[in-house]
Amino acid sequence: MKTPLIGAVELGGTKINVGIGTGPGELVATARIATTTPEQSLGTVIDFFRANPPVAAVGIGSFGPVCLDPGSPAWGSITSTPKPGWAHVPVARTIGEALGVRVAFDTDVDVAALAEYRWGALAGCRTGLYLTVGTGIGGGVVIDGRPHHGMIHPEFGHIRVARTPGDDFPGICPFHGDCLEGLASGPAIAARLGASLSEGDLDDPRRAFIYDALGQALANFLLTLSPHRIVIGGGVAKAPGFHAMVHASMNRWINGYLQAPQLDADDYIVPPMLGDDAGVLGAIALALDLPD
Repeated sequence: MKTPLIGAVELGGTKINVGIGTGPGELVATARIATTTPEQSLGTVIDFFRANPPVAAVGIGSFGPVCLDPGSPAWGSITSTPKPGWAHVPVARTIGEALGVRVAFDTDVDVAALAEYRWGALAGCRTGLYLTVGTGIGGGVVIDGRPHHGMIHPEFGHIRVARTPGDDFPGICPFHGDCLEGLASGPAIAARLGASLSEGDLDDPRRAFIYDALGQALANFLLTLSPHRIVIGGGVAKAPGFHAMVHASMNRWINGYLQAPQLDADDYIVPPMLGDDAGVLGAIALALDLPD
């Protein structure tokens, strides 16, 4: 039986990636939409689907925090967010009702993790961790093929990390100041260095503070989740040598406490195999898993 076409929405804070297809190499239409107001952006998303071949369902991966409780009337909504106008927007209901199709909904990082598990760098990992380091820092965990939610959903970017001696940067997170996202996200790096990791002075000693915070966070995730592999995507992670630097920093923080050959392997901390398509493909995977 031919797999029906699935719609995909990767809703980010600055842009929205949309697509129609069934998996890698099988996208029949894609587009990128600016994230402006909910009315304008979601209206453009709906127009995209109406202008293309019909879909059987839509998968959505959204920036958060979001409500994932299927028993809540707020399911499928963004909850608390510093992005103006987007708090409490019923994303899933708006799209589903406009198109008359079933909708699957999760965080943007959870769907990317799911895509990497199904088709990419987390394949075969019973516990896999996907992190994105870009405009914000977030993460998704897939355990035995299913995204982990818990009470709400994990928020890896907002953990606290110990400040490196000499690091007096106050942090930029509007909620927590110097949490991980406040210290090492793309905007935080730009505020620190006046440039991105890719463009800044390679000899700038302040770069060490960034890698130290990220490595410490990875050590915390390793100690609590024990993932079989860690995938790190996002714009910041495209800096030359990024994955090797955070890997080395993580192992310094572990300090020999954990003994596993994988921790020294070059393929333990890796970039996404699916690249920038992970979010859209993960949204497709999420909708494909909707019960019949």
